[in-house]
Amino acid sequence: MLLRRIERFLHQTGMPWTKFGRLAAHDPRFVADLRNGRTPRERTAKRIDHFIETYPETSNAI
Repeated sequence: MLLRRIERFLHQTGMPWTKFGRLAAHDPRFVADLRNGRTPRERTAKRIDHFIETYPETSNAI
């Protein structure tokens, strides 16, 4: 599940959810919207996965 993966990423990096949203989705409310039931488009979900996988601090940890 995308939200669970994002929450794990935020916990591991200590990154604020608004910063994650700005960097990964160009939307500072992205994580809050997901927490409230938003379903992202497939293209957006792939972009988020790519961001998490290639982020320097977690690329080996996840």
